[in-house]
Amino acid sequence: MKCPYCGKTKDSVIDSRVAKNGSSVRRRRRCLKCDRRFTTYEYVERNPLMVIKKDGRREHFDRQKLIAGITKACEKRPVSVGKIERLVDTIERTLEKKHDREVLSKEVGELLMKQLRHLDEIAYVRFASVYRQFKDVGQFVKELKKFLK
Repeated sequence: MKCPYCGKTKDSVIDSRVAKNGSSVRRRRRCLKCDRRFTTYEYVERNPLMVIKKDGRREHFDRQKLIAGITKACEKRPVSVGKIERLVDTIERTLEKKHDREVLSKEVGELLMKQLRHLDEIAYVRFASVYRQFKDVGQFVKELKKFLK
């Protein structure tokens, strides 16, 4: 491991701990040259999940896109960044368990809406209005009625 301070590769591991629900290992290291300490994380390398868009294009699954969309829907709502990240972790784990390589964008959106509904009702309605591309108030009211049932 390269020291972020002096660039040398000689270090010793001081401490190792399981981090992030067992999905990574956190290591505290000490550089043997400059004696400074730094932290590294070790993750399991996963096969990249590809999202098939409505028009047939394929792109890598991007958790930052999900975080950005949820954050926008939760704007001015009492939803912490930690809750949003846990929601995205849940979605990502669910998709990885269910799909080996590819997933339809529609399935990602539906799963997100299902999870968001439990997190915050207003954020759910906001997200649904954009995701479902409501054309008029009638469609919006129809979605609200389904939600209230």
